[in-house]
Amino acid sequence: MRSRWGHSVKTRFAYSLIALALAQHQSAFAAETVLDKEAPQQTLSTSSPVPSSASTQSAANEEIKLAAPERIAVHGRAMQMYVDKETTVGTKTAINVMELPQSVQVLTEQLIVDQAARNITDLYRSIAGVSEFSYSGVTFRGFRDDANVFYDGVRGDPYSGFSVPQLFNVQRVEVLKGPASALYGGGEPGGMINYVTKKPTFVESKELTLSTGSEDMMGGSLDLTGGLTNNLAYRFGAYYQQEDSFRNNADSQNAEVAGGLLYEISDATKLTTTFDIIKQDLGGNRLRGVPVDNDGNFLVAPSYNANEKSDFQKMDALVLQSILDHQFTDNFSVKTQIRYLNNDSTQQYHESRGWATLDANKKPIMGDGTIKREYRVQARANDEISLTNDFVYAFDALGFEHEFLFGGDYHYVETEYSYMLATDKTGVGNLNIFDLNYGETDPSTYTLQDKNTDGTRANRYGVYVQEHLHFNEQWSLIAGLRFSQFDDYDKKTGFSFSDNAITPRAGLNYRPIDSMSFYLNYSESFNPASLTNQAEDIGDGFLDPETGNQIELGMKNEWLDGQFMTTLAVYRIEKQNVAQANPLNTGDDDGIPALLNLGEVHSQGLEWTLVGDLTDNLTVTANYAYNETEVVKGVTNDSLTNTFDSKHFANAPRHQAGIWTRYDINALDSAIAFGMDYVGEQFSLDGQIVKPHTIFDMSWTTQWDQTQVRLNLKNIFDKEYAVSGFSERNGHFPGEPRNITLELSHKF
Repeated sequence: MRSRWGHSVKTRFAYSLIALALAQHQSAFAAETVLDKEAPQQTLSTSSPVPSSASTQSAANEEIKLAAPERIAVHGRAMQMYVDKETTVGTKTAINVMELPQSVQVLTEQLIVDQAARNITDLYRSIAGVSEFSYSGVTFRGFRDDANVFYDGVRGDPYSGFSVPQLFNVQRVEVLKGPASALYGGGEPGGMINYVTKKPTFVESKELTLSTGSEDMMGGSLDLTGGLTNNLAYRFGAYYQQEDSFRNNADSQNAEVAGGLLYEISDATKLTTTFDIIKQDLGGNRLRGVPVDNDGNFLVAPSYNANEKSDFQKMDALVLQSILDHQFTDNFSVKTQIRYLNNDSTQQYHESRGWATLDANKKPIMGDGTIKREYRVQARANDEISLTNDFVYAFDALGFEHEFLFGGDYHYVETEYSYMLATDKTGVGNLNIFDLNYGETDPSTYTLQDKNTDGTRANRYGVYVQEHLHFNEQWSLIAGLRFSQFDDYDKKTGFSFSDNAITPRAGLNYRPIDSMSFYLNYSESFNPASLTNQAEDIGDGFLDPETGNQIELGMKNEWLDGQFMTTLAVYRIEKQNVAQANPLNTGDDDGIPALLNLGEVHSQGLEWTLVGDLTDNLTVTANYAYNETEVVKGVTNDSLTNTFDSKHFANAPRHQAGIWTRYDINALDSAIAFGMDYVGEQFSLDGQIVKPHTIFDMSWTTQWDQTQVRLNLKNIFDKEYAVSGFSERNGHFPGEPRNITLELSHKF
């Protein structure tokens, strides 16, 4: 019978022997791909001999100590570059993707490297049903989401605010589709993104990378990992990159230092500690869009930017994390994880307030191209603590295999926030978008109005249970339930509110043969109303959380003896209690609440993904998504109507498709790759058309011994396009023009 949870001691030893035998007949490159690079305690080398029968027992004891407690995955092929068949994001326990009754995508480190992905926006093409909204925010199965972001399975985003997550310290990206509240708490029903960070490992690796490219880009990184003693491993990494931007008055400098220690306290206990220090200096970072007409045509070049040269965002972040794994027995384990995060950012920027000239009906006239602007000075500091404790117990009862998860988590956020504003009436100069007159306005002369903000405190608590039940070789069931409590407090006004939610989920999986599975799941979500919206509700009660539920039916297949996988998913999401403006509210202090839970939105569609090796030399990841989002209930003439308009649901394309294919030319020690990203027609928040676009990329890689050269060309045909729409006064977000990157990596 297939084992559904952690391997036994004998199984782990058998896998170690297989790995050693393969190592004798593989090249160094092949061995690196055969052994799971994520096994943080793996110390096998390609020169290790296979133990003789006389030394089998002593070797077993040593290998049991050194082998990763999670697994050592042995593949029959040397490639599998883009396939990771095991994940924890859907269940918090290691599970084969074929047995997970939910759609999930894992973007591997090799895919990140091949696409020269420096931040998460570079990878959206590879995720079915996900498209860019603004900054790091996405549209996820039709729903805007910029907060359902996790690192190593816990909350705490060091890039919170208006920064985009960088990928230097990321091992892989896991994307779970649909509601995730049964395990992870509040969030939108479209899905969640989990970044798995790089950890210390006993595998010796030293790599130096240098890069250069368009827009005067230059940078480099150093990544070191290996064993210090028999039971202590380390990792240290450093990264720096600077570049100008195709947008006016914009540039960036990113620096990061990360690392940690892995301490094997005993055969049953290990402690992993990591740190991450991030510094960003982003010139003109609050890059709003470029004005367009109602047909989605840019009125000026995509390089336009309302920011002045002096505008900036500076951000410093510190992340400290400890993970303690302990096996009480072969079948009973606990994982305790604590994460501390400090994020401190300062912004100063100009942005559009709309056209300066109005007609007799007070409608804007754009003929002379002059816009009014406002100037904002904002400072924000976040202190966050996340604590998660998960117990897993595997057992047999009543003739069935069970894996029972019981856990709890706590997330605390305290924010300090200040905000000052100046407008065209208090000294901010206008800007002519057709004849740019940067530098004619001086922020030192502005009269800034203090908006008298202070900060907030938020507490999130949760307890959850999950049962993974295997009836037989073909049928399995995952069912779970979570209770969540949330408390928010406004430090300036003293306003506070508390609420709770219970969110269930259940998924049935049928696997008639090893290479095929069918699944059906039902899951629910909740998302608390923001503290700002709650404060606006001056009635007797509070706004209820927005709630959602999804039904998803899917099929997963492995083809050609597991060389590649496909997933087909069909889903329907219903989101209720959407907060909208109360049509009876006049703005007077008359006791009528400003917002009510009036809206209901439905999203339905299908997604198809393919990932793996079509031949020994050809690796592919491809996807297609269809989504239809509509409002079932809503308020007409509401200030939020455009966001929830059935015809113009913001930045929710009906059709999306992406492909990335790599072909290895073994005779030349090289590889060539091509990519395509298609996003169908969208609409901005104000209903302006965002035209469909198709972008093509390519890369070339070659290797001499331990040195690798990679050349990436993005937007080959230099297409002018918008990735998404924002508002009429701020326009659409332009896509990046043709861009070339050259990277040199050396392992030593």
